[in-house]
Amino acid sequence: MYKIAKEKLPSLFAAVAAQMDLYLPVKKNGQVNYGIWSKEEEIALDALTTVTSPKDIFFPQSETLYNCCLEEKKLTIAPEAVNETPFALFGIRACDAEGLKVLDQVFLSDPIDTYYQARREHGILIAMACHQPEETCFCRVFGVKAQEPAGDIVTWMIDHTLFWEPKTEKGSELTERLIEHLSLAEYGAEEIVKKEQENIGNLVEKLPYSHLSLEVFRQEKLINLFQSPVWDELYKTCLGCGVCTFICPTCQCYDIQDYPSGNTIRRFRCWDSCMYSEFTLMAHGNIRNTQKERFRQRFMHKLVYFPENNNGMFSCVGCGRCMKKCPSHLNIIKVIKRLGVSEDV
Repeated sequence: MYKIAKEKLPSLFAAVAAQMDLYLPVKKNGQVNYGIWSKEEEIALDALTTVTSPKDIFFPQSETLYNCCLEEKKLTIAPEAVNETPFALFGIRACDAEGLKVLDQVFLSDPIDTYYQARREHGILIAMACHQPEETCFCRVFGVKAQEPAGDIVTWMIDHTLFWEPKTEKGSELTERLIEHLSLAEYGAEEIVKKEQENIGNLVEKLPYSHLSLEVFRQEKLINLFQSPVWDELYKTCLGCGVCTFICPTCQCYDIQDYPSGNTIRRFRCWDSCMYSEFTLMAHGNIRNTQKERFRQRFMHKLVYFPENNNGMFSCVGCGRCMKKCPSHLNIIKVIKRLGVSEDV
């Protein structure tokens, strides 16, 4: 285990950025999101969650797949090169790191998405424990450990000292390249970190939504959940704005469109939302004509369909972003509670 004083972090950031792109929480216009490091940026490592997740670093909101060009009678198709630029993502929290595992199930299963695969292979996760989890956090419900996030390197900020522990081969290699900026932690550092982990665990246990039960989604028949009268009431205030899907670290729906420009057509994909009325619009019509159906689909996918097809893995990590940003105050917590599965009610 290694350590570095908090005031020396800028030199560490500069050392990482000299070798690869460095993404970390940056504060702009009062909001914190992941951005490329520079000396001029206001770094906000203390921010627990960013407004949007770091999902778009691996799965961009919009990206070109290939270009088609017609010159005279000759058609050429030029696939977009995969991005193999190495980068580090500093400060990713446990919930967002777990969200990447959900995306892995989608994009790294056959057929493998080579664009996503390249970013995952060339990215290094430097995760940070959540020392002061918020009341909107409910990661514990989904088995996420705020005190020990998954990453190539895991860090803990304790008394203005960042403790640094490589966990994978990629993490160890980066640590070796940064060794002149890190100090070997003294004897007893593991106990300091262990005690902090226990403190974080105790805080998480006391959060208002930490003890929600998901048993009904494991035991109840799918048809019963699908036909529950709860949906008739829950959806009514939903605006269909899609903000919940765009800030969610696990939503992965996208659309593919063509953009014509002269004799060239650019095919690109961009995020889409199951909450939009046109999401399921096809040539023969729309299979989900009402907002109730779209609302139900979103939460049934996260809590029922996805885990049934992915060895019990839920498509929610309890980050709490939807609780903060939904203009109608609708979120997955309300769905779980209304379906009668909460020990807190």
